[in-house]
Amino acid sequence: MKPIGYWLNRTDKALTGSMNSVLAEFGLTRLAWQVLNVVEGDPQATDTGVLTVLAANADVTALTDAIGTVVAGGWAARPEPGRLALTDDGRARLAEVAERVDAFRELSTAGISREEYRIAVTVLERMTRNLESGEGR
Repeated sequence: MKPIGYWLNRTDKALTGSMNSVLAEFGLTRLAWQVLNVVEGDPQATDTGVLTVLAANADVTALTDAIGTVVAGGWAARPEPGRLALTDDGRARLAEVAERVDAFRELSTAGISREEYRIAVTVLERMTRNLESGEGR
């Protein structure tokens, strides 16, 4: 059996590659979509807030590029410097993207029960907390 690190890396690459393929027709990547979700969920969204929330997902350069992508694509606008808000068009297009993401999620969890999924996430969360709390030992 391959170790968990192997499967974590391979799963993340598969998720990102597949998600990028699904989102390509919208001019988005997985990371840009994640930026949009942060902005959608926070009416006072800022660049700093997006960078903080998504820090575990990518480095500052990749996140800054993703923010630029959603602004340039008309998904989000800057109501004032350093702030982000979805545009009306971005909100409408994000609803369309949600349908594709739902189908992607169904495909990626095919044959996995809700309980199995919950257990997998719980175990990974616990492993992460164990390692983060033990850093430097």
